[in-house]
Amino acid sequence: METPPAGAKPRLLEQVRHTLRLRYRSRRSESAYVHWVRRFILFHHKRHPAEMGADEVRAFLTHLAVEARVSASTQNQALCALVSLYREVLGCELGDFSAAVRARTPQRLPVVLTRAEVSALLAQLGGVEWLVAALLYGAGLRLLEALTLRVKDVDFERRELASPGEGRERSSGSAAGGGDRSAARSPCRNARPLCARSRGGLRRRGASGSARPQAAFRCA
Repeated sequence: METPPAGAKPRLLEQVRHTLRLRYRSRRSESAYVHWVRRFILFHHKRHPAEMGADEVRAFLTHLAVEARVSASTQNQALCALVSLYREVLGCELGDFSAAVRARTPQRLPVVLTRAEVSALLAQLGGVEWLVAALLYGAGLRLLEALTLRVKDVDFERRELASPGEGRERSSGSAAGGGDRSAARSPCRNARPLCARSRGGLRRRGASGSARPQAAFRCA
């Protein structure tokens, strides 16, 4: 990457990256936001976003829904990237773009396995693969959270898993019991009783049985 001359204003995409890092966004979010800003600019024939506004954003979002046929979550991510661009980088509000065509949210029922099916599935795994799958099912961890979990993130005394990626905590209910703290030295060997001893499995602190409503256009 070329270094701009002293006193020169950084390029727009570099400003986007710098702003996201100041707000401690993850590298994956940074990569996604930069991708959507670049795609927005190319869609409008390389016009600078400062020269555009709500009408151009509306046209781009409609293009994603109608021609590119992206999912509602993908369209929402593109919107969040553009809102961040205008609000945090360019320092202006977009205005009203509610007339944009919204991508359809698929209506599909979630696939829920029975306890017997889950047990049969886990029985086919072993080692690290079993550990990751058990954490995904028992503690409700996301895949990246389970893959980046470290030994120091496991608190056997409080029966909690601290998620390093998002800073959230996972509670294991009555999972760990009064186990020996030295067991943390071998996570693969001792994660099995951590997951298996609780009849209800690991659960997320404050979790309820209802799913969160998904907004069509929502920015975190």
